[in-house]
Amino acid sequence: MTERRLSAAPATPVAAGSPALLLIAHGSRDPRHAAAVAALVSLLHRLRPGLEVATAYLDHCAPRIPQVVDRLDRAAIAVPLLLNRAFHAKHDIPAALRAAGADLPLADVLGPSPLLLAALDRRLAEAAPELASPAARARTGVVLAAAGSSDPAADAATRAVAAEWRRTRGWAAVEVAYASAGGPRVPDAVAALRRVPAVERVAVSPYLLAPGLLPDRIAEAATEAAADHLADVLAPTPDLARLLLARYDEARRATGTVTGTPRALSA
Repeated sequence: MTERRLSAAPATPVAAGSPALLLIAHGSRDPRHAAAVAALVSLLHRLRPGLEVATAYLDHCAPRIPQVVDRLDRAAIAVPLLLNRAFHAKHDIPAALRAAGADLPLADVLGPSPLLLAALDRRLAEAAPELASPAARARTGVVLAAAGSSDPAADAATRAVAAEWRRTRGWAAVEVAYASAGGPRVPDAVAALRRVPAVERVAVSPYLLAPGLLPDRIAEAATEAAADHLADVLAPTPDLARLLLARYDEARRATGTVTGTPRALSA
């Protein structure tokens, strides 16, 4: 599931002494999760040569935040690998940073962003190249299959992404489904799209970052519901890597963290 190439946009080397990027991912017992995060970090290095990137996990995987913070020898900006401002972003990551004694600038979550829509488009086009055509999109309904959250604001943000995706990309319809928490589930959303007169086929697009239990659950549900196409998760894609760098840059400008000590991360 590695991303084989970047688009033609040039890489941007960093100035000496720029703060490190501390990428904070959720973590999973599924080894594919960490592999996807590692591939995403490789894309970050290719897009911004010289940028120090350290990865820490909230749960299940190592290293955890305290372990990584202890090895940081320079200023750093924490960037959460999260789509919405739900419980992990609002509580877990700030609490973990405080517990580690890390007074680091914390970048915003990834969503919403046009780069996420670009990543969703990319994954669907990989699954079904014909969906790059506006005419095909106008006849296709898409299920945006998210994890789901008990936070109403996070679910509202996902629904806003679905509405923007339909409005700006010309899909016949976009329905939201959830792999956990409350409904609707993927089969419900597929069935709803089949009832839309303009929809001739249905695609399922996971609004999830890395492989694991929930993407597998979505894939199984899409197969059972006889969806016509199933996209891959969002990581690793160049769009997602660019978005992480954008969040890093925003936090750096907002906090004035332009340079740190010129030492690299220790081994």
